[in-house]
Amino acid sequence: MNNHFEENVYCLISELKQFDYKIESIDHIWDIIFPHNTNRNTAYHYIRVTKYQDTYYIAHIDGKLRSLEIRLNTSVQAASSFGSSHHHGDLAVGWKDLIFSARKWLKIVQKDWIKANKQVWLSYPINRRYGIVCNSLVRESLTDMYRIDKELGKAKIKKFIKLVEQGDVRDYRSGILPSMTANDYFEYCKIAYISGQKKDDHVDESLSGRQMYERYADGRHEGLLEIAGNSKEEFADWIDCKHPKKTTGGHPWEIKRGGNTTHIDLSVSRPRYDKEGFVIGLRGGSFSRLKETICMFLGIHEAGLPITIDNPEGIRKRILGQDNIGIVPCFDSLHRANQHFDEHDSVYDVMYYDDLGRYKSRIRPFITWEPLPILKG
Repeated sequence: MNNHFEENVYCLISELKQFDYKIESIDHIWDIIFPHNTNRNTAYHYIRVTKYQDTYYIAHIDGKLRSLEIRLNTSVQAASSFGSSHHHGDLAVGWKDLIFSARKWLKIVQKDWIKANKQVWLSYPINRRYGIVCNSLVRESLTDMYRIDKELGKAKIKKFIKLVEQGDVRDYRSGILPSMTANDYFEYCKIAYISGQKKDDHVDESLSGRQMYERYADGRHEGLLEIAGNSKEEFADWIDCKHPKKTTGGHPWEIKRGGNTTHIDLSVSRPRYDKEGFVIGLRGGSFSRLKETICMFLGIHEAGLPITIDNPEGIRKRILGQDNIGIVPCFDSLHRANQHFDEHDSVYDVMYYDDLGRYKSRIRPFITWEPLPILKG
């Protein structure tokens, strides 16, 4: 590898020691956003330098360059995502000019860090930032976007919102049964499958609840299908992990298959404050499963059975467009990107700024942007 390039990297690390850093666990972290001039054009780049014990890592946050692993004055090599490292081609080809620009920027920051950071905050592209904006503003503009309110229809919306505002849904006691059997649970499942079915589900309504569970659930039932269906005692022992048929590591409550964030659970648990009775609850808040989950809840409730649903106030917000849409940088994946935002931000769905298309100027004044990192010497 180019010795001059390595020396440049070592100098960047040494110069960074004069700047403030943040702490995450035992890591020291410097975030650097800086201008980089190429062919008379100026582009901004975002790199992160992380010190873990005696090793440094440099990541190209808003780009595609392979991360670097540095042992000061010893080696510069490509960092493996699995924790080990190895040489990976000529890293200098991509990193050389960026390292030079980053070092040049550190000198500018040292002279006047407030002025330098102001330049970054004004110049760093909007589509590379995180922000939040009220859902109702977005869906009023982007008429083709998926709308849970239109999918549900006015009648179901009215019923669900009334239940939330009455307060019963948010009280876990509304989902308590004093006793329960496996067959009781499968009956819940049958109502859920029929009530929540989509046009392409083709649920066979002639099947029993147990048969439906066998056909449509995840399959890793932890012994639930092997206990006596009509025994209250066996179900209680199974829930309390006392039954010999009870296993672990499965997904017994995953009644509709999906990924880690896109399945639907119909779970049974003991009440929080005592060990008598059972709480039955629905969870399926992903963008693609929320309609099914709400319809399941309404079907079970209309059958006169105790039931709760996860985060009812949040679902009400989503139906009415009172939640927020998360704006995600163009270089990030949208998968699980809502987890970047604070719970109090009420962000359930995300999009890219560029997806606003011709409505950017209309919606931009309403976007609250997340602060960019401050670099201070």
